[in-house]
Amino acid sequence: MDVYEAIKMRRSIRKYRGDIVPENVLKRVLNAARLAPTTENFQPWRIVVVTDEDIKRKLVSACNNQKFIAEAPIVLVACGLPDEAYPMLGGYMNSYPVDVAIAMTHLTLAATAEGLGTCWIGSFKEEKVAEAIGAPPEARVVALTPLGYPAEEGEKTERKNLDELISYDKY
Repeated sequence: MDVYEAIKMRRSIRKYRGDIVPENVLKRVLNAARLAPTTENFQPWRIVVVTDEDIKRKLVSACNNQKFIAEAPIVLVACGLPDEAYPMLGGYMNSYPVDVAIAMTHLTLAATAEGLGTCWIGSFKEEKVAEAIGAPPEARVVALTPLGYPAEEGEKTERKNLDELISYDKY
């Protein structure tokens, strides 16, 4: 599957089969995140691969009881490292949220190309997620995603027209 097809096919998946994700497939998906560009190539992030059922249950609780998260064989927790990131992206913000988002986007598209499903989880209690995965205090949880073989196609969402989002030369 080429990148344009993966972009078109990616869906938020909320139902997963119990099939195990082969290690070589997981490594390819994680490597896509590793290859993502980051500010100054600092790569100020870590991804925690969660397969332990007890930890997955804790993550469900930390993610406002979104039970489908634990249905997937794997949950990925993406953490940013502010102290390792570029401190003033655009002159006003630390780069870690952007850097993590780019890595997670690469990861979700690679997962789609591998026939896997993901669902970007932004509704969570950071302290509870950090506690569940044993994150150090300097790590900031940015996003989570279940990862597994879909048991549904996922809903196709409408997007704005390109002319509503793009302008040339001036805002």
